[in-house]
Amino acid sequence: MDAEGPIATREALKDIMRFWLDAGCDGFRVDMAGSLVKNDPESKGTIALWQNIREFLDEEFPDAAMVSEWGEPDKSLIGGFHMDFLLHFGPSHYNDLFRCDHPYFSKDAEGSAKEFVAAYQANYAKTDGKGLICIPSGNHDMDRLAKNLDTDELKVAFAFLLSMPGAPFIYYGDEIGMRYVEGLTSVEGGYGRTGSRTPMQWDDSLSAGFSAARKDKYYIALDESADRPNAKTQSEQEDSLRSEVKRLIAFRKANPALQSKGEISFVSDDYPLVYKRTSAEQEITVIINPGADAVTVPNVNGKVLYTVGGSAVVEKGIVKADGCTAVFVG
Repeated sequence: MDAEGPIATREALKDIMRFWLDAGCDGFRVDMAGSLVKNDPESKGTIALWQNIREFLDEEFPDAAMVSEWGEPDKSLIGGFHMDFLLHFGPSHYNDLFRCDHPYFSKDAEGSAKEFVAAYQANYAKTDGKGLICIPSGNHDMDRLAKNLDTDELKVAFAFLLSMPGAPFIYYGDEIGMRYVEGLTSVEGGYGRTGSRTPMQWDDSLSAGFSAARKDKYYIALDESADRPNAKTQSEQEDSLRSEVKRLIAFRKANPALQSKGEISFVSDDYPLVYKRTSAEQEITVIINPGADAVTVPNVNGKVLYTVGGSAVVEKGIVKADGCTAVFVG
């Protein structure tokens, strides 16, 4: 790492960052941030490299945000990143919730959140209050949420994603339920991931408002389905996925306990998933019931603040919630 070549590479990296930050960039999401130093089994060299980058940023661009795709917050946050992503591969069990034969957020209620909760709690403890661990709705490396979940299930999934600690990240198009497009020719080594990288569907025009070019000029083909979702139509529909996501974002912003630095404690890791979010100002109990059957949850105080999906009531400290429903009580 201290050889002339690696040092020159590191300084060139800083020059690239200076260029974009001077141009108005707010920061960077670093792909595979834990992989820069080879033969580094304990990541000490990689951490040292990023600490050097952090010193440079603190001196020249102290407001620049740094987000890592690392999946080990005890290392990435020490390295100077503000946030780390849960990785969709490896031991996070993140995809048990959304992308498997029986995802937890399916109405069939045959999935499990137990291993995810255990892994999340372990990672959350590693942050030690020094930064944020974030759960993205998706990215360019995984199937779309809508491949395995219908609209009702997606609404409950977003109630979860937008009520967890850490900064929320929504992959473009997930907020309207853009689909994974099967059978596309691989572009730039995308292979099976190419179906999650199709053009954004803005409206119901011929090319979904994305481009006026001929289709053969598209870098990646558009979803050709006649019923493909689009942002314009969903903006006009109160019951659309996009409208629900917007309401959830507003609800999160209005309640400090649900925001990035609010603490979390899990009450149940089964059906339903129950957790408490707390801040200095308030406490909110979140009940996530993705299954089709109604549930009851004891020992919950307060009133129903918001629901997604069905309805819910609180009677004598017991919450009764419909199937495929998320409930916020405070």
